[in-house]
Amino acid sequence: MSDPLRPRASLRTAVVWEVLKDALEGRVKAAGRDALDVLDTGGGTGNFAVPVARLGHRVTVVDPSPNALFALERRAAEAGVADQVRAVQGDAHGLFDVVERGGYDAVLCHGVLEYVDDPAEGVRNAVAALRPAGTLSLLAAGLGGAVLARALAGHFDEARHALTDPAGRWGEGDPVPRRFTAEQLTELVSATGLQVGAVHGVRVFADLVPGVLVDTEPGAMEALLKLEAEAAEQPAFHSVATQLHVLAERD
Repeated sequence: MSDPLRPRASLRTAVVWEVLKDALEGRVKAAGRDALDVLDTGGGTGNFAVPVARLGHRVTVVDPSPNALFALERRAAEAGVADQVRAVQGDAHGLFDVVERGGYDAVLCHGVLEYVDDPAEGVRNAVAALRPAGTLSLLAAGLGGAVLARALAGHFDEARHALTDPAGRWGEGDPVPRRFTAEQLTELVSATGLQVGAVHGVRVFADLVPGVLVDTEPGAMEALLKLEAEAAEQPAFHSVATQLHVLAERD
């Protein structure tokens, strides 16, 4: 994923970015402060951290990859927000070895649960980093999107395998260790005591539409963006989305 503010990348990030931006605006009003403390676990090169910092917030990014953090610092510097972005090497399992418990107004946990040994622990740690009335933004790979993609590619056995595999993998060559349904993600979040505010399907169509069509057909990108935004809120499309986004709050 690229910076969600760049037009081409917005096909993959627009839904999450708009929901997140609105949530941060709401948290600013509730907290009575212009700048929030935001934690981005597994934030890598700053796909969301840098745009969040551009909004004026202070962002701490925790990621196990030194190379990704180096790229993050360079991107933050180029965007003029180096003073607002802090890069910390670490992971979801040992999160509180490197950051403070209960120290953040919002926590982003994007693309993390697929790779951790214990997704429930990953969610619990993300929630434990929140201040009272904090906001959690959770993004993870969706099972249905992978099944649909394999089937449309003609790999019917792999599609069927993903449906029955406990981790939602289509085979040994699958690069994603684990996928989720919307129900599984909301259960993980609800188990921590947070109130789930919204669930969105992400990349319902973007990964299926030929790129050449989007790039060459006049108005196609804008129309697809609008379609993605409207479909994201429809529960019927959650089951075929490539990713699932859950927004939740602590009372």
